[in-house]
Formats: sequence, C-alpha cells, structure tokens
Amino acid sequence: MPTAYITAPEEAAADLARTLVEERLAACVNRVACDSTYRWEGEVVTDEEVILLAKTTDEGYPALAARVAELHPYDVPCIERFEEADTADAFAGWRSESVSVKD
Repeated sequence: MPTAYITAPEEAAADLARTLVEERLAACVNRVACDSTYRWEGEVVTDEEVILLAKTTDEGYPALAARVAELHPYDVPCIERFEEADTADAFAGWRSESVSVKD
C-alpha cells in the first residue's frame, strides 16, 4: 500500500490534508514543516513548505494524485508515490478500511 509524498505551501497544506481525508482518498495525512531548496525557472530558490504524507491504497492513489493536482496552488506540484512493502498488518487493514474508491 502506498504513501503519497506531497509538498505544498503552508497556507494550502492543512486544506489539502483535510480534503484528502474527508473525501476518503487518504486514511491519514501527516504534515511536517520543512525548508525546500530547488531549481525553478533557472534560479535556485528556498521556500518554507509542508510535507504531506498521505496514507492511501493502490486503488486510491490515482484519484488522490488527481485531486491533489486539481487543488494544489503550484503549476508543478510534487506528488510522489512510496511503496510500503513492510507495513504492519493491523495498520494496513485500518488504512484499507479508511480509503474508499469511488467508481
């Protein structure tokens, strides 16, 4: 089951996290403040951002990624998928029950 790694500006992070959980695209979203240094439009930039770690399912990931892309204020949002091969069974079960894929 995957975790989505997303970065967002602080002013958007809480709303993104809440929306993903309310819409059952994620079972839980952790928010961690960070400083990000990256290249954008030929310049090296450092910004305060928030890392969002969204716990979802294989089936739920495409909808989660699409929803983040729709709501995110960046032109090119960071949305990456991490596979968790060694997830505890109890946690994996809770996550599966908490994420709902809409047809």
